[in-house]
Amino acid sequence: MEARAVEVPEPPSETAVTNDEVLVLDFGGQYSQLIARRVRECGVFSELLPHHAALEEIRARRPRGLILSGGPASVYAPGAPALRSELLELGIPVLGICYGMQAMVLQLGGRVEAAEVGEFGRSRLTVKEHGRLLEGLPAEQSCWMSHRDTVFEPPPGGAALASSSESPVAAFEDTARGLYGIQFHPEVVHTPYGTQILARFLDDICGCDMSWDAASVVDEQVRLIREQVGDGHVICGLSGGVDSSVAALLVHRAVGDQLTCVFVDHGLMRKNEGDQVIAAFRDTFKVPLVAVQAQERFLERLAGVSEPEAKRKVIGQEFIRVFEEEALKLGDPKYLVQGTLYSDVIESGGGTGAAVIKSHHNVGGLPEDLEFELVEPLRALFKDEVRRVGLELGLPDRLVWRQPFPGPGLGIRIVGGEVTRERLAILRDADYVLQEEIRGAGLYRELWQSFCVLPGELRTVGVQGDERTYGYVVVIRAVTSDDAMTADWARLPYDLLERIASRMINEIRQVNRVVLDVTSKPPGTIEWE
Repeated sequence: MEARAVEVPEPPSETAVTNDEVLVLDFGGQYSQLIARRVRECGVFSELLPHHAALEEIRARRPRGLILSGGPASVYAPGAPALRSELLELGIPVLGICYGMQAMVLQLGGRVEAAEVGEFGRSRLTVKEHGRLLEGLPAEQSCWMSHRDTVFEPPPGGAALASSSESPVAAFEDTARGLYGIQFHPEVVHTPYGTQILARFLDDICGCDMSWDAASVVDEQVRLIREQVGDGHVICGLSGGVDSSVAALLVHRAVGDQLTCVFVDHGLMRKNEGDQVIAAFRDTFKVPLVAVQAQERFLERLAGVSEPEAKRKVIGQEFIRVFEEEALKLGDPKYLVQGTLYSDVIESGGGTGAAVIKSHHNVGGLPEDLEFELVEPLRALFKDEVRRVGLELGLPDRLVWRQPFPGPGLGIRIVGGEVTRERLAILRDADYVLQEEIRGAGLYRELWQSFCVLPGELRTVGVQGDERTYGYVVVIRAVTSDDAMTADWARLPYDLLERIASRMINEIRQVNRVVLDVTSKPPGTIEWE
């Protein structure tokens, strides 16, 4: 490739996106979206695209730079994702991370080989030459590695900047061509200076205006919603959670009374939750709202269903059927709003090369004969970003900071058995006790999620009032997390746990045992099903 100077592109025209943008091309890393998230945290809008995204689409978006993600493959493996040379010739800076760096070096004529020893986890980085990318950083620092192939020589014209114990070239740059590569992962918290490296790439190298924030999400999504919907009628599935609430308010701001929210009480919600949702949106926000009582309908469909994926799909399909019926009464709207987040998309196998961990009722559980065009304004965001957007929209703290609650509701928290009216009542009462005690202890905002699980077919022997009992087991699940991609079990105080267990056993006649789940994610997921 002939050396050439890189010119930072002019800002987009008024008809295009008003914020600078850096695109992340996904080569199959499970957490590639975290790169885009870190870029957004630096104040630059970013979105993840598949590595094979059309060059025409990339050019049309006029990004200020590209980032090539990591991935699980070896660059020499049959069928490994290939880096198209045209991506390095767009006249904008490119940063390769891990696999992205290796693919870039290989494409440019450098030397990439399998190392004798893989490098996984924390590693020591030695900066030999700071160059432009690593300017201002310590000469010795820790970083997070995850690779077997290693770069042994940078491409012609490139300068090696750093090394580690198993990576002779752990960072390189070719400033004349605007090409940069790092073997380690700056997007994870285990790389202390990772954010500074990304910020330097965005600011000094790409010349981005670092001013993107939650207000930018509101303005941009309002514009996109108007473009998509036009003068069409929109229907929104409202659960009362922060995701669907923010999505509903965004669409209402964009198209006003063209939106009708449909709240389906499927009988799988927590105690008093349905009444609270109806009061908040109909009375406080003055959003057009139709409330549908469908408890019996969902229970009939769930009868005899125990397998978790089958439950999710039954609930998702029945939701859509209800929406379709309500749509006919509302003049047959063509658009359906959903509060899908990117963590939902990843777990449902929506990321490039990502495995299906479990389907979500608003992603993988949709029926093939869906009659709506989906409007998903939050699909590229994580939960914490959605909360910031909610605050920007004026959503009250009580709704903004509500802990995540799955669309299938309590139906997927009755595990290993079918959903029945009795089991729902037991689980609902247990969850009410848990939430009341968590809030009373001042821990609600500190936890990502806290909820109860009811193993539906499991009974245990107990003794109450000098008599033998044979009752249900309630599992307490409480986790801390930043984005639901990973989570750690919460270390709740022993006296709080004792109080919760005592109340559940004393107040819920059918329960005689309470246990605590101490599994982190990974290896487990947050929800049991």
